[in-house]
Amino acid sequence: MKPLLLIDIDGPLNPYAALSRREPPPGYTRHRVRPTGWTAGPALPVLLDPAHGERLLALAGRYELVWATTWKDEANEWIGPRIGLPRLPFVDWPLMHGPAPEGTYWKTQYVVGYAAGRPFAWVDDEITDRDREWVGARRPAGDSLLRWIDPAVGLERTDFDALAAWADGREGDG
Repeated sequence: MKPLLLIDIDGPLNPYAALSRREPPPGYTRHRVRPTGWTAGPALPVLLDPAHGERLLALAGRYELVWATTWKDEANEWIGPRIGLPRLPFVDWPLMHGPAPEGTYWKTQYVVGYAAGRPFAWVDDEITDRDREWVGARRPAGDSLLRWIDPAVGLERTDFDALAAWADGREGDG
């Protein structure tokens, strides 16, 4: 069974910290979306790079791709089609922005629960060393990769290379 690749949107795919720039970063296009809950004022601006969809699809041979975002299933409506991704499963957070164990990010406990013992890689802009320690204490060594992504830059080629290398290093692990 392939490991999971758990994908956050805001930060990794939408480098929201770059929205204030006059021009989007190279490769990115500004989009306006209106997900549920975004009802007042102008549509929500997001920056997306279609090359990310291509690179994620290239990883789909090594991983099962899953949305791990507060957008939940709306990622399949507002984000996936704009970068060329098919409909993906998503983590349905039991409680968003709630309490978290031992100083971890609120998503961390749910990511581990969603993985249900499967190996996984997770890309998010809120991951810290505390999350890595917490996950590492609950999972076999080498069973997870938590990769922090700069929210001013988004996913870069080096991130995709690291994800591919980690998955390739797992081949034959069973």
